[in-house]
Amino acid sequence: MAGKPVRPANAIDQTRRMLSLVTYLRERPGARIEDVARAFGVTEDELVSDLDVLPMCGTSFRGGDLLDIDTDGERIWWHNPAALAAEAAEPLRLASDEATALLVAARAVSTLPGLRESDRQALLRATAKVEAAAGEAAGASSRLSVTFESEGGVFADVDRAISERRRLWIRYYSPARDEVTEREIDPIRLVSVGHTYVEAWCRRSEARRTFRLDRVAEIRILDEPAAPPEIELRDLSEGLVQPAAEDPEVIIEVGPGGRWVAEYYPHDSADELPDGGLRITLRTPDPASLRRLALRLGRDGRIVAPPELAESARRAAREALAAYDGIEARDADGA
Repeated sequence: MAGKPVRPANAIDQTRRMLSLVTYLRERPGARIEDVARAFGVTEDELVSDLDVLPMCGTSFRGGDLLDIDTDGERIWWHNPAALAAEAAEPLRLASDEATALLVAARAVSTLPGLRESDRQALLRATAKVEAAAGEAAGASSRLSVTFESEGGVFADVDRAISERRRLWIRYYSPARDEVTEREIDPIRLVSVGHTYVEAWCRRSEARRTFRLDRVAEIRILDEPAAPPEIELRDLSEGLVQPAAEDPEVIIEVGPGGRWVAEYYPHDSADELPDGGLRITLRTPDPASLRRLALRLGRDGRIVAPPELAESARRAAREALAAYDGIEARDADGA
């Protein structure tokens, strides 16, 4: 399916798709992956990703109650469809700790900014039913509360904008340039790769960009409809940053304390050094962004090439040290 534009999707779309997928597969034993992907309008990789999640679902976590679904790479096999049969189902019974956790989480989610009012009311009705069934456990949950960090509100606004196909206005902090910018974006999808990001079409740069949610300082959902161009979604299974062959080459040497760089940054090579360190060759579309890495490494690493980037990193280190010495001098004068 390479080259075919993929529709924007969010967590709600994926959940609906997976619920439909269960019914679809139960009625079609041994269905071919390509046929199922075509039926649901997703790529085969997206379908396989859904299939990796389904075995963690079921009526309980007891043996035999989880969905036993797998694939041989060509067909999909469901080995225990009877697990969801009506005659096999048992009344759901929540332990007191499970009821408490469920009620606390439900109340917390209902307070999220950006949640659609219809969804909020549906959640509150479901919470009331659980409270009635939980009895004494409901009383314990009322003494607990959860407050989401700001990223939770940003997530809700982004998810809502994707669902309603609306444009977003954001104030975004870029650590590479150490600046906050304002921009309008057409959100495409939410992705989680270590952190949570929104992949979007940025109207400021007129290009696809990825924004980390915890770096969004302010967000507003606009009335203007989102209209991102039809682009093929990237496969992020290998990580968010996937350098291209034409990107500039950077060489970094790290000591034993900096070997972690090779684990976190995609690289072309990592050669052992006599002192137990590594000489790492990598590519990046924005070499200047690695200056922060050099400052973080301190004595555990240095940029070797290109020369202009190495000098820029050394200059940034000298400026940071001078600023620190200035603070210490002021503190000493005021002591």
